[in-house]
Amino acid sequence: MVQTDLAGLTKAVKETGKHAGARPVHLWNPPFCGDIDMRIAADGSWHYMKSPIGRIELVKLFASILRRDEDRYVLVTPVERVGIAVDDVPFVAVEMRVETGAGGQILSFRTNVDDWTEAGPDHPMRFEIGASEGLKPYVHVRAGLWARVNRALYYDLADLGEVREIDGVAMFGVASGGSFFAMAPADEIGAAPPDTAP
Repeated sequence: MVQTDLAGLTKAVKETGKHAGARPVHLWNPPFCGDIDMRIAADGSWHYMKSPIGRIELVKLFASILRRDEDRYVLVTPVERVGIAVDDVPFVAVEMRVETGAGGQILSFRTNVDDWTEAGPDHPMRFEIGASEGLKPYVHVRAGLWARVNRALYYDLADLGEVREIDGVAMFGVASGGSFFAMAPADEIGAAPPDTAP
């Protein structure tokens, strides 16, 4: 466990300059300095030394230097890289916007740190089976960082669902940005098969 404290890390982040949203962490390759006692809970809340970080401005600041390396989540500045714990994924999608573009329906999601992500080929969605809560939807935010779509938005997603045939199987899912993201086989959820009539 490294001795980096919250004040020191905050100062290091602020010294990277003013950036709108995520900083260019993919360009930084400082040495790994060990893990710090910071955790992102499954509900998207951030904790330092077992205590919640209540200031949303501070959470956004740390989220802007979050990166997914091969085997861990890290906070990165130009001079150091420290590991943190993430219970599920780092972000939670808390708002959804539905629009129509040239390619059809477009779903955009706002995360708990106010980043907007438009689901599509570059930002896919995935659906996993939860231990007790049924399907858990996720949307890719950036560079291996995902947001779990909250339960209220999951029901909105289901209302937008449709059935398409994928590799000969009728699948229920949602379309966005010209892509179709399958949730589950249609027969498992009682959805009508796609209309294949000419």
